[in-house]
Amino acid sequence: MRPIRIALTKGRLEKQSVELFEKAGIDCSEIHNKGRRLILPLGNGMEAVLAKAADVITYVENGVCDIGITGKDTIMELGTSIFEILDLGFGRCKFAVATAGGKDIFSELGTKTIATKYPNVTRRFFEKQTMDVNVIKIEGSVELAPLLGLSDAIVDIVETGTTLKENGLQVIRDVAPISARMICNIASLKLRQQEIEEFTQALEKALTQQ
Repeated sequence: MRPIRIALTKGRLEKQSVELFEKAGIDCSEIHNKGRRLILPLGNGMEAVLAKAADVITYVENGVCDIGITGKDTIMELGTSIFEILDLGFGRCKFAVATAGGKDIFSELGTKTIATKYPNVTRRFFEKQTMDVNVIKIEGSVELAPLLGLSDAIVDIVETGTTLKENGLQVIRDVAPISARMICNIASLKLRQQEIEEFTQALEKALTQQ
């Protein structure tokens, strides 16, 4: 049987995940010396796979990785047939609705146009508000859309709000809190329950020591 395989989101979440793993007593020396390798051995007979956030979901859903660590934002947008096990507490931010000058779109009639990188999250949120919206997907700087007159508002990830302020935008409604989560393949949770439970318990213990 192959090692338990953990998909890690490359970048800041990878770094914070490794710090947590080391607190849990897992040897991550190969990740520190990874070079250009994307599959790396971990302590306790496990393997790490370094991937983009969206691909972490894909690898876990399809069972080529047993466990994944990615942001709640990616899970909310893309995750369907996965099991969310643990809130790791780092990478905290939020989804929010922002408009130019803090204009209140919620008290106005008519269909509103919303620009976002997260169309699924956006549609679900506005459906709950019983508002008709036209959602436009933007790949780059979402803040541009209302400034150019393309949209009435944006839904985006907000950490400090500095970028919004510098572009004359204000948060008018929070959508959902975000942090890094540990997810698991549903079949792996049954077939390799003991190994996954031991790993989860080790992380939980490390989290209480932070």
